[in-house]
Amino acid sequence: MKTRVVIVGGGTAGWLTAGIIAAKHCAGKITENTLTQETEVILVESPDVKNLGVGEGTWPTMRDTLRQIGISERTFLSCCDASFKQASKFVDWSDGENEHYYHPFTAPVGYGAVNIAEHWSATAKDIDFESWVCAQGTICKQNLAPKTPQMPEYAFALNYGYHLNAGKFVKMLHQHCVDKLGVQYIQGHVEHVLPAENGDIASIVLVGGEHIEGDLFIDCSGFAAILIGQHYEIPFISKQHILFNDTALALQVDHASDEVPIASCTVASAQKSGWVWDISLQNRRGIGHVFSSDFTDDKQAEQALLKYVHNDPFLAKQKLSPRKIKFTPGHRETFWHKNCVAIGVSAGFVEPLEATALVLIEKSAEWISQQLPRERGAMTVLAKRFNLLTFQRWQEIIDFLKLHYVLTSRQDSEYWRAHQQLDSIPESLQDALSLWRTQAPGLYESNQRLELFSSASKQYVLYGMDFHTAREQCNLGGQEASMVKRLRNETLHTTEKLLSALPSNRQFLSGLKKV
Repeated sequence: MKTRVVIVGGGTAGWLTAGIIAAKHCAGKITENTLTQETEVILVESPDVKNLGVGEGTWPTMRDTLRQIGISERTFLSCCDASFKQASKFVDWSDGENEHYYHPFTAPVGYGAVNIAEHWSATAKDIDFESWVCAQGTICKQNLAPKTPQMPEYAFALNYGYHLNAGKFVKMLHQHCVDKLGVQYIQGHVEHVLPAENGDIASIVLVGGEHIEGDLFIDCSGFAAILIGQHYEIPFISKQHILFNDTALALQVDHASDEVPIASCTVASAQKSGWVWDISLQNRRGIGHVFSSDFTDDKQAEQALLKYVHNDPFLAKQKLSPRKIKFTPGHRETFWHKNCVAIGVSAGFVEPLEATALVLIEKSAEWISQQLPRERGAMTVLAKRFNLLTFQRWQEIIDFLKLHYVLTSRQDSEYWRAHQQLDSIPESLQDALSLWRTQAPGLYESNQRLELFSSASKQYVLYGMDFHTAREQCNLGGQEASMVKRLRNETLHTTEKLLSALPSNRQFLSGLKKV
């Protein structure tokens, strides 16, 4: 008996979900004479809905996703104007002239064997944490690639994700899923939903009368949330009292020339009532201002955004008209209800800090693919587990994003002062901060095997923003002292080696066009 998965909505969420499920359950299952598929994947997309188009930063998880669904990295980089992302760079999130720090994708040296943060805290606070434990920030400062052209696809010298053109990414996924993975594509607008006697969705009905039946329906319809929101009326839980930002103004700005550097990191520059994101692709940069409408208005936010753009000599001079995106930060009360599961914006949405949108799509689709229910009774059990895991992930995301704001020393606006008020800080984050004041984040403080943010990520943010972990001077024994010294020398040696060996992003990506 076949399992029919119906995905409502295209965009990045819909096509990534379709690709991940189809690659495991459909690809290679069709022969010339015999149809042996046990799973059908159908994607229904309305021609009236435009892609949100601002999710242009990924985590390193995207490398595994692309490889698993069978897309060549060279094809991806070329088709999607993509470039490498090795870190997030935070500018002016604390007081201080030219203040900035990096949250790289490469873990601190010795991670898993020793908590190097404790030794940095006790002995080397005259050197910034990231530079002391990792080469990647230095590589980002030089706009270098994370690999050489001779390395195989998806291999690396330093861990990396991507910056990509969201519109072109969707087109590439669409073609690959239909042509290579057997995903059935139907264009049409959902008019209404037909329920089964047990409350499941029996079928969706398109404008024109076509009925599409399914066993599992996945809602990737974005803010419209056609199935999880409109049909099932699952409540949306606002988190605006924690994460204040609710509006974004987005621009696409060309490079000033074909020779300007392509940044190796997403840049997040703090503003009076929000922050500006800056993502470098091969031919342009995606730049936007995300802010709280409670603390500023559209006009002031646009002025701050345009000032940022106009002050950058590496950007072309062109007429600019920002696109406004309004949102309520938060998530659904339940993500999998009956035989309907929400993935992407229909499940929840918060500001793009730390690029959590795409990774949550990947993780959710991967979980469903691995646990795809074959009968209705199994679906009830899996739904409970998925809901628990996804709710925990949303809590984790909200705490980690809030951490960036709580740690700031900025006092120049009501926006930043409000973020530090105790009633806006989740109790779970308050508990964590209390712990981290006495000991650095480590491997064993979390019992979540599938956590999104490791202790390494927490260390980079905490110590990048001058958080103080009270600690007596480390009394290192001979063996441990020797190991710390060796690890420190290893970082210095790795940095020097990579600086001399790695090409710039521009050089690497330009080389793709010559082959």
